[in-house]
Amino acid sequence: MEAFTGPPLMSRRFRAFLPVVIDVETGGFNCATDALLEIAAVMIQFGPDGRLQRGESHSYHVRPYVGSNIEAASLAVNGIDPWHPLRPAIPEKDALGRIFTEVRAAMKAQDCKRAVLVGHNAAFDLGFLNAAVARAEIKRNPFHPFSCFDTATLAGAAFGQTVLAKATQVCGFEWDSSAAHSARYDAERTADIFCEVCNELDGSWRRAEIRAQTLRGLDQPEGPPFPPDPAAPGPE
Repeated sequence: MEAFTGPPLMSRRFRAFLPVVIDVETGGFNCATDALLEIAAVMIQFGPDGRLQRGESHSYHVRPYVGSNIEAASLAVNGIDPWHPLRPAIPEKDALGRIFTEVRAAMKAQDCKRAVLVGHNAAFDLGFLNAAVARAEIKRNPFHPFSCFDTATLAGAAFGQTVLAKATQVCGFEWDSSAAHSARYDAERTADIFCEVCNELDGSWRRAEIRAQTLRGLDQPEGPPFPPDPAAPGPE
């Protein structure tokens, strides 16, 4: 078997999916009627040691679309003034276009066929993303329309915490309450949690990939096989 060299491509780790963390700040809970006010995307990448780590962040203030609903209670939580004269807000289509350009470049570099949204309570973020894509009439959305990775679920299973602030702290990262409810900050903390969970499961994934190569009917990743978990016991 060919020897393993260097960190793997993301396409091998997640079946040709590229995980990208998305967080949104909105004018309410209804993605069909409420305004998208901020959106952030954080890339996930492999470090030189083969462990997942947070990559570049991209975030934008978004101009509420015409006719959108904005709840005062939501603004009280996220602290956004949608109409502040110094707020550098851009239309939804422009914000999505800039993020999708970065996502497609990362997909090409990592040999991935589709991006998959990673979010804390991911269904919320995916709903607003899909609704904005539909309003902007974007034809080439790089994200899978319904699959996602939910860090609330992952952190609950791995660390016993489902609230973003608590999950961040039990993972060993600092939490700044004054920066919370910013799309960029929340997305970066979500990315940290996702990487931590995946790195904890690295040995399990490597063993599963070796088993997959001995079974028929499973998708076979391209490239050289991975070595077994270094922590696994050797032969008797």
